[in-house]
Amino acid sequence: MQDAEGNYTARITPHPWRRLKTAGSTREVLLVGSAQWAAKRLLAAHGGSGFAFPRYNKTDTTNANAASAGLNKWLKAYVPEGATIHSFRHSMRDRLRAVECPADIIDQIGGWQTEGVGQGYGQGYPVDVLHKWLRFAALRGA
Repeated sequence: MQDAEGNYTARITPHPWRRLKTAGSTREVLLVGSAQWAAKRLLAAHGGSGFAFPRYNKTDTTNANAASAGLNKWLKAYVPEGATIHSFRHSMRDRLRAVECPADIIDQIGGWQTEGVGQGYGQGYPVDVLHKWLRFAALRGA
């Protein structure tokens, strides 16, 4: 989705056709840099369908395995051998560490569980705080 300032946000929530691994996986992530560029292209191509990749959502469930396999096949030409779509999650964590982003913010951005009972209380960091760290990581990687 796009806000009034022109920022793009990925809202990650469970749906009847696609579950999430954990309740902590539900989150909003502002898209910056290449992610925002890709979101604009996906919305222009498929915005009316409600799906970034509608070909994997032809029934009442998402064919996540086919989507992952298709993306990994496409990706092979552009990344080192052995890299996969899932590698982007790991590299995002590394990029956030490189700008000294606090670990609990990294966990919230990535949807990873943070240790400790107290970490489950409250709403987490506001989206603008997450956006600040994502911008730092995007600028450093540019």
